[in-house]
Amino acid sequence: MGKGDKKTKRGKINRGTFGSRRPRIKKRRSVDNKIDIDNKAQVK
Repeated sequence: MGKGDKKTKRGKINRGTFGSRRPRIKKRRSVDNKIDIDNKAQVK
């Protein structure tokens, strides 16, 4: 159970692969996408 083991998290990190033990981190949507452009304050 070390760096050479394909099934462990440490082995996945060492090989640079992903799986059930090391899932890919999903990117969160940025706050800018949620804000409507139409609702911004108008410059006088």
